[in-house]
Amino acid sequence: MKPVEVHPHAEAEADAAFEWYWTRSKSAALGFDAELRNAIDILRKSPQICAPYLPGTRRVMLHRYPYFVVFRELPHKIQVIAVAHAKRLPGYWRERI
Repeated sequence: MKPVEVHPHAEAEADAAFEWYWTRSKSAALGFDAELRNAIDILRKSPQICAPYLPGTRRVMLHRYPYFVVFRELPHKIQVIAVAHAKRLPGYWRERI
C-alpha cells in the first residue's frame, strides 16, 4: 500500500461538508465521515479498481452522500486532489494537479 497525501483544499472540502451535515444531523455527519474514511481506505488498498475520471485521475464515489474523492496514483504515493460534490462544478479542482 502506498501512503495517501491529501491536498489541503481537499481536506478543507471534507471539513466543510462534515460541518454542513453536522449542523443538520450529527448522525449524518458521522456517517459522511465514515464513508469518506472507507473511500480513502479503498483507494489506498486498490487504487486500480476505482473508476478513471478526468485525464490522469480516478475517483471513488461515496454511497449515501453526493460526494466523490478525486485522486491520482503517483509512483510512491496516492494524492487526494478533491472531495467534490457530485452536482457542483465538475473539474473545478484541475489546477491542483
